[in-house]
Amino acid sequence: MTAPRELLLGGFQAALAAADPLKIVGAHLPKPPKGKTLVVGAGKAAASMALAVEQHWPASAPLDGLVITRYHHGLLTNRITVIEAGHPVPDESGEKAAQEILRRVKALTANDLLLVLVSGGGSSLLTLPAEGIAIDDLKSLTRQLLKSGAPIQEMNIVRKHLSAIQGGRLAAACRAPVTALIISDVTGDDPTHIASGPCAPDATTYCDALEVITRHGVKAPTAVMTHLTRGAAGEIAETLKPGDRIFKRVENHVIATAQASLQAAASYFEAQGIPAAILGDSVTGEAREVAKVYGALAREIQQHATPWRAPVALISGGECTVTVRGDGHGGRCAEFLLSLAVDLNGAQNIHALACDTDGIDGSENNAGAVLTPDALQRASAKKISAVKLLGNNDGYGFFHAIDDLVITGPTRTNVNDFRVILVS
Repeated sequence: MTAPRELLLGGFQAALAAADPLKIVGAHLPKPPKGKTLVVGAGKAAASMALAVEQHWPASAPLDGLVITRYHHGLLTNRITVIEAGHPVPDESGEKAAQEILRRVKALTANDLLLVLVSGGGSSLLTLPAEGIAIDDLKSLTRQLLKSGAPIQEMNIVRKHLSAIQGGRLAAACRAPVTALIISDVTGDDPTHIASGPCAPDATTYCDALEVITRHGVKAPTAVMTHLTRGAAGEIAETLKPGDRIFKRVENHVIATAQASLQAAASYFEAQGIPAAILGDSVTGEAREVAKVYGALAREIQQHATPWRAPVALISGGECTVTVRGDGHGGRCAEFLLSLAVDLNGAQNIHALACDTDGIDGSENNAGAVLTPDALQRASAKKISAVKLLGNNDGYGFFHAIDDLVITGPTRTNVNDFRVILVS
């Protein structure tokens, strides 16, 4: 019988395979136009998506382009240039590349095609500040938003209203037909929220952006507040809205989702003889609180055989948040697992894995971690308190100390977090 750890890791690999750009992009490519095709894009999957385009595009059809990905996520390409830039905090490399993308897009004609490759992480990578805002202002604002616990959709409401390229503005700058291929990293899979929707309509407003900043107690730079306030007063043009005529020549296609990856993982477990239950692809909320709910469900199954009988794999996706109160290390997956460890308190025959499908959980080099029933015992032998580390937001420190981190390196895709609790 396969060991629980191997089962968990196998389920994670199945989820990643379902969102691998090299396997899925080719089937969604449009036909070459009469003129040339310009490929642009941004996100953690941008380099892999660009390479997939090159592998499937006719050699005789004109093709070039520029995509932006996170540092250490690049790949060797021949026709499409790959630039690496800052994430999750934007930097000057991303700003310069975004300027070049916008310049090339504006030069296209009606006979050409703009092929846009969009994936998670694009909001910070495709950074071109609106007039009057410096890149340092966006750096400061992004750091504060990340610490505030604001959901990604709310963060992107703010970022779209500070951008010269997001919120549909990239599509608006183009005279050619636009096809966007999108790998979704947000709950609901709405293109407007993925990479802040460079080719998608945006129903939110400057007033909404101000409300997000106020509600989360963010102390935004003066230039940011001035811009948003002027926008709310009608002095600066809004983002592109639903129904705008521009979108008659724009197609947004979501080609990979969290749900598809969860279904792939479920099929993997069922092939191993373990029934699987998908609990949802859009789980949000504080990671440590979500873990308590899942812990209660796992105990209910173990003790009362309801709502499922063991063995069962409880699979979920989405994007939880962490309101940072300590100075520890790690991300939402490690925080989820550490909270789950405290809640289960060594309950036997319950194993779990939580990993970010992009291969990076928060601030460190791990995708996530594995939780075993003896984790607290092994940590205690090293004089490590799970409760204390959870209070310091140090999930990474806990799982590093007991050698239960999952390290994949960059996966070059991103369909949110992947979690599975295996009740044996």
